[in-house]
Amino acid sequence: MKNIKAIIFDAYGTLFDVNSAAEKCKDKIGDKWEGFANFWRNTQLEYTWLRSLMKRHRDFWQITEDSLDKSMMAFDIDSSMKSELLNLYKVLSPFDEVNETLKILKKKSFKLAILSNGTPSLLKELVKSNNLDNLFDDLFSVEEVGVYKPDSSVYDLPIKKYQIAKNEVAFLSANTWDVSGGGNYGYKSIWVNRHNNIFDKLDYKPDNQIKNLSELINLIKK
Repeated sequence: MKNIKAIIFDAYGTLFDVNSAAEKCKDKIGDKWEGFANFWRNTQLEYTWLRSLMKRHRDFWQITEDSLDKSMMAFDIDSSMKSELLNLYKVLSPFDEVNETLKILKKKSFKLAILSNGTPSLLKELVKSNNLDNLFDDLFSVEEVGVYKPDSSVYDLPIKKYQIAKNEVAFLSANTWDVSGGGNYGYKSIWVNRHNNIFDKLDYKPDNQIKNLSELINLIKK
């Protein structure tokens, strides 16, 4: 970690809890809220990959809405909740340690950025609503290249902006496919394994995994 010049974070699932929108509606949705939230997220990701392969790009907000439509039908959730769920998705809650960890990192000499599937406007609203907008140097969106992660052109974005080597980037994601995407590209990828999951077999194994972002502070001291 000694040669790291930029620390780049995935947004959804890494900095922000993608299930928090549905969780805030659990009194209305009932016990199935968590299953519904996971189905929504999985469908959302599936649509990003399929659209990239088909070269039928739609921005992340439209994909989020399309995947919500399918999920609400699958879980028999009243359509009147759609607007509420979408509005809550715009202001997802960060994980508990995110704010403090970013403040510590901000005092050091790293470039700090988000590299996300989210649209520029979504990312701006997300960090602003959680009072994190002054902690990042850049918010990189796949909309700059018109294709979703794990396409290598997405991981190119910070390299081109900062004019640094691939191995000078520490990339953090809770999504194993994203960790593999960044790692195979050349980043020093770190897996944020919050739920003790099993890593995918995608030709990459991260040198480091952490349970939450606060453990990153100890890693960068090594």
